Amino acid sequence: MSLAAATGVTATGPDRYAASIAPGWDILGNANGGYLLAIAARAASEAAGGRKPATVTAHYLAPGKPGPVTIETNVEKHGRRFTTVRATMSDSSRPLVSLLGSFTDGLVAVSPVERIEAEPPDMPTAEESIPVIPTETFPPPFMEKVELRLHPEDATGTGIPRYRGWFRLPDDEPIDSFGLLVAVDAFPPSIFNAQLSVAWTPTLELTAHIRRKPEPGWLRCQFTSRFISGGYLEEDGEVWDGSGRLVAQSRQLALLPPG
Repeated sequence: MSLAAATGVTATGPDRYAASIAPGWDILGNANGGYLLAIAARAASEAAGGRKPATVTAHYLAPGKPGPVTIETNVEKHGRRFTTVRATMSDSSRPLVSLLGSFTDGLVAVSPVERIEAEPPDMPTAEESIPVIPTETFPPPFMEKVELRLHPEDATGTGIPRYRGWFRLPDDEPIDSFGLLVAVDAFPPSIFNAQLSVAWTPTLELTAHIRRKPEPGWLRCQFTSRFISGGYLEEDGEVWDGSGRLVAQSRQLALLPPG
């Protein structure tokens, strides 16, 4: 099943949409956060008249399991350039995700003003990088829904809370703004590479900024954490396309389970 099909929504009434959390898009039984974000954002996009996400923030209220969900939306403001929408995704018993986003008519390909104080991460080619192959336990089934290849240094445990690598969708499915929402949460948590005794970091909040439509092909990604403290950790993400342009950024706040 393509990402577009797995995140599809259907209007069922005023400000209300139906969707399904598809099986296989999970991490140990709980749906991947970027995937849930893409479903909620697609409903919000429909409520915004088809405008695409420019910036979205999701708060995760409960784990998402495979099955039907509803998304209730509310247009907070419809402006000339942006429409701001709130959306809440729920299953039959409880809310799962609360989203607030700004949506626009399209992602620019070129801006008249550019100043970038960073560069894409230095990596070997995708062919020279390490493919992430899903198993029944770890890596989880979700990894079969996307294609990830890790920088060889980051695939062996460096002690640095960072993952660099390549991302694309299987079968050459084009990556649109909803695909970018999945990309920013597709890699293993950066803390897993820090050689700390942490096996689970549930996401509390995820913000994604969509900068532009990517060129076709592999996306070059980097995710890092600088502060693992107070029971939380942040993870900052950068996604660059094959032309060397920044196409998406993210910041995620995750919990460090006690004990």
